[in-house]
Amino acid sequence: MDSAVNVGAGTPPVLEVAGLRLAVGGRALFDGLDLSLRAGESVAVTGPSGSGKSTLLSCVLGLVKPDAGAIRVVGTEITGLRAARLATLRARSMGMVFQFGELLPELSPLDNVVLAALLARNRGDARRRAQQLLDDLGVPKAESSQELSGGERQRTAVARALINEPALLLADEPTGALDAAARDRAADLLFDLPQRYSCGLLLVTHDPGIAERADRTLRLSAGVLGMAGR
Repeated sequence: MDSAVNVGAGTPPVLEVAGLRLAVGGRALFDGLDLSLRAGESVAVTGPSGSGKSTLLSCVLGLVKPDAGAIRVVGTEITGLRAARLATLRARSMGMVFQFGELLPELSPLDNVVLAALLARNRGDARRRAQQLLDDLGVPKAESSQELSGGERQRTAVARALINEPALLLADEPTGALDAAARDRAADLLFDLPQRYSCGLLLVTHDPGIAERADRTLRLSAGVLGMAGR
């Protein structure tokens, strides 16, 4: 998509990263990294293995604390939050889709999604809301998630990420474990989410065919984010 797309102009960003610095093993992984993302917008981050793409998501989730810089999620600076408040913000404002889905295999698709709502203390009508999401995303009913195909498991993971209506959706190589047909269907779904659910999507990927679907594609190199070449 056109890298100049300006989605949600005038609305506060759901994610702001400013001057992020992090050294790992004596190497500067991030060196003044900046990023801004608004509701309704998708950003894909590419870069070589070891450049810090997944670590960036971990910083946004509050799982890795940077050496310096600010990370604001829906206006809240997270780098200094206590664990309990951070966990609450993460549960209520962020959703995460992993490469392999990371579902509990013994649970049904419905129960996997409902569990995310219960853990966020978002119990009201959780089963109805979870089933509606699964229906909307085309996930069939099953006794356990083991019965699902790879693409169906990933759609279940997307439903789980959406159940608490997050402002920010993060995805770490979400199509990397899928075959070509399932990959394309998953990509269609993921990049439809920002407009459909009024959230921001930050996705990291090695796949240029996936990255080019985003509103903006950024490349992580030498510790900073820059516009990716087309």
